[in-house]
Amino acid sequence: MSTGRRGLVGAVVAVLVAGVATSAAALPDGAESAPLGNCPEVRAKVERLEGQVTPNACAFMKRQIAFGEIPTGTPPTIGDPNHPRVKAYLDIFDADATLWEAGANPQRGHDVIGTSITRSLQLAPDLRYRGTDVVANGSTMMFGQWNEVTMKGRTVAYPQIARNVLGDDGKTLQARRYYDRYVLFRDTVPELAPKGLFEGIADSAGASTRSGGPAHERFRAGEIPARLAAWNGEDVDALLTRMKGARLAGPGLAAPLRTEAGKRAYLQRFFDTADVRLKAGQAAFGRTTTYVEWHGTVTCPGLGEKGKDIPFGIVERFGPGGEWELYFDTLPLVADHAKIDALFLSLAQP
Repeated sequence: MSTGRRGLVGAVVAVLVAGVATSAAALPDGAESAPLGNCPEVRAKVERLEGQVTPNACAFMKRQIAFGEIPTGTPPTIGDPNHPRVKAYLDIFDADATLWEAGANPQRGHDVIGTSITRSLQLAPDLRYRGTDVVANGSTMMFGQWNEVTMKGRTVAYPQIARNVLGDDGKTLQARRYYDRYVLFRDTVPELAPKGLFEGIADSAGASTRSGGPAHERFRAGEIPARLAAWNGEDVDALLTRMKGARLAGPGLAAPLRTEAGKRAYLQRFFDTADVRLKAGQAAFGRTTTYVEWHGTVTCPGLGEKGKDIPFGIVERFGPGGEWELYFDTLPLVADHAKIDALFLSLAQP
């Protein structure tokens, strides 16, 4: 779920994501999950729920799940806020909420968000998703989900992190969405899609995948400054050392990377393409899982003048059992606005 930027172009984006970040607001180290009885309706419908599940967090998650479950039926007319599924979508947001995703400026308010979702549901009325790894820190929600949508007769599936800052009533005040829009074109109009950023990156056949490091400790709030410095400093060694032996999953990978060589090649490809200037965003700490958000801008020299200071962000997930996952959009790293607009318009055509 998300809003779009321009007419049909933004409409397609909107249906695929459902954030603007503030400064780091991590809860104290070691925050524990709430008792299993908290918000049982949600626990029954997501794979894992951890963290501080306050009443406003529970109310938000119920609304988020409701929009994913309600059928669209007859798609809404453009701008109709009274369609049942549009009403369920708008019920997630405060009337003055802000919604953001990579490559665009924030969208604000029910009128803009509502008009965008009506266009989206016309183009892809069968949008559906299920909750995966969800961590609540009271007013901060990191809602992992697995999305599926039909585009040009093909099912496109992809993971997403929906980051929300909530009001006391559980309505979203600020939302950011982290997922890779590139898969929409790779899986529907591959002949039009630019070359994928991480094409060719994989572990070498037969390479050793045994970990050379100790068991991983949970990521702590006190590590945020050093981690941010590593991203902004393009310090591949520092990023890898903290996660030595972990499996790295991220955009553009057919399978998680287990070897240091594979992970190093992945990060180096990213930094060779993207000059990031990030700030610490929201963080959510559960019993076994931590999410940390970095947001700011990216400059891609390969895109020339059109590749400067593009809104951008990354979410890292540190999971139980050695998972290290990255969520970000590769599309603005490989295509300028004109190309992206043309790609989205191609999805709206028969």
